[in-house]
Amino acid sequence: MTLRVVDLFCGGGGLSKGLTDAGLNVVAAFDNWGPALSFYRENMPDHPAIQCDVSDLETIVPQIEKYCPDIIAGGPPCQDFSSAGKRNEGKRANLTVTFAQIIQHIKPAYFIMENVERAKRASAFSEAISIFKACGYGISQAVLNASLCGVPQNRKRMIVFGEMGGKDNVLTTVYRRHQSQKPMTLRDYFGDSLGVEYYYRHPRSYARRGIFSIDEPSPTVRGVNRPVPDGYPGHPGDPVPVTSDLRPLTTRERSMIQTFPKDWKLSGTKSALEQVVGNAVPCRLAKFVGECVLDYLGRKNFYESECNLPVQLTLFEQAAIYKA
Repeated sequence: MTLRVVDLFCGGGGLSKGLTDAGLNVVAAFDNWGPALSFYRENMPDHPAIQCDVSDLETIVPQIEKYCPDIIAGGPPCQDFSSAGKRNEGKRANLTVTFAQIIQHIKPAYFIMENVERAKRASAFSEAISIFKACGYGISQAVLNASLCGVPQNRKRMIVFGEMGGKDNVLTTVYRRHQSQKPMTLRDYFGDSLGVEYYYRHPRSYARRGIFSIDEPSPTVRGVNRPVPDGYPGHPGDPVPVTSDLRPLTTRERSMIQTFPKDWKLSGTKSALEQVVGNAVPCRLAKFVGECVLDYLGRKNFYESECNLPVQLTLFEQAAIYKA
C-alpha cells in the first residue's frame, strides 16, 4: 500500500512533486498564498491544493484528518530563520511550532519537516523538537546539501524525519548510502543548453561575489532575481569580470535549477513567480528524501542497527564519526 501524504505550507509544489516521484501518494496540500496555490494547481491538477490558514489549528486539524495521512510533510516558512532574512525569530518562526502542534494533534505514523540550516539554532525549532519527542517520535535530523542529492544547487536544508515509536537517527546511514560523492554542477544538469559559461546572481551585499560558472553548483536560488546593476563593483571571487553579455538566469532557468520540470507552466507576475520558485523545496531534494524514507521502511532492521549516533550532529559530522 502506498503511503498517504499531506503537504503543509506546500507553496508551488516542490515537496509534493518530489515525494510523488519517489512513490508516495500526496493526497492533499495546504497553503494560504494565492500565487503559490495557482502555480501548484496549474501544474499538478490531480492533487487537491487547498487554501487555508495553516496556523489556525481549529480549522486545519479537522481538514487534515479527513485525508487520513500516514505522513504529514511540510516546510514551515523560513524567512525568520534564513540568512537571507532578518535573522530573528518572529511570527513565521512560530509556524515551525505550529507544524509540531499539528503533528501533536493528529499523530501520524511519520512526518517530514524541512527548513533552513540555521533553524537548528532557533528556540522555535528546539521547541518543535521537544514537542515531537514528547509525542513519542524517534527523530532523524540532518542538514542535506541539495547538490549531493540530484540538484545542481548548493542549497543546504535541515530535514527532520519523525517515526512514531521509532529510534533516533535511523536515516543517517540511508542518506549517506543514497547521496552522491560529487556535487552536481549546472553543466552536469543542463549540458551546454544554457548557452552561457558564466552568469550573474545578485548578491545580498557587494561583499559577496555575483558571478558564477556553470562548472559549479548554483548558489541558493532565492526569491529575488535582478540584472547586473550599473554600479556592481566586481568581487575578488568572481571568476570573470563583468562584460556586456553577462546576464542573470531567467525565471524558467531558475525553476529548472530548483528541478521543477522544464514543461511546467509559469503563469503569474514575474515578482510572484520568482518568490514561488525561490521559496520552493527542490523537487529532486524532496524525491531524495522520499526515496530514503521508503528505503528505510523497507529495511528497518538493518538501518536501526546502525543509528546510534548523536541526533544533534549534521549529516556530515555524523558521517565523519561513522568513518573514524
